[in-house]
Amino acid sequence: MKRISSAVLASLFFCAGAAQAQGWNNNRGERAQNRQEARQDKRELKDDRRDVRELEDVLARFDAAQARRDERAMRDVEDRLRRLVNAELAEGHQELQKDRAEIRRDNREVRRDGTWDDRKDRRDDMRDYQNERASQSARATIARELSGLVGQRGPRELHRTRTLITQLIDLGRREVHETKQEIREDQRERREDRRR
Repeated sequence: MKRISSAVLASLFFCAGAAQAQGWNNNRGERAQNRQEARQDKRELKDDRRDVRELEDVLARFDAAQARRDERAMRDVEDRLRRLVNAELAEGHQELQKDRAEIRRDNREVRRDGTWDDRKDRRDDMRDYQNERASQSARATIARELSGLVGQRGPRELHRTRTLITQLIDLGRREVHETKQEIREDQRERREDRRR
């Protein structure tokens, strides 16, 4: 009887140890993923801030070219603006792909574990995706309208071009804010993971 009890106890300890090791491995993988996301968020914040500065510079150059009625400077501004908007559209497309991949990963985790944290992560990632999709749509609309205004120098067209540039700056500032919010959420998740 004593041997059976010892065997049962040994198997229980083994199972408990294996379960604990499995949990440790899952947490370690999640911590590594969180660190990667933190690095990515910091790069995005740096890029978002740079984008806003570049758009603010384009606006200042636009205003100076318009005040001087400098056609060459205005063409340079339009070229720079076109390149910036195209880069933003490409970056937004990549961001949408990344957000979709995160949602797929979240869906797998919810199906596998179904914890409250997994569902919350999925909701956060869905919100990020929706925000990025709205920003991408707004940038695409602005890009189409700007392309129709290239080379037009009437007061109404110049005013509209300036308005569209300021809308791009506002979009960029909103993205900076959203990226800061994402960084705070990721920091909170890392603190929660350390407590587990």
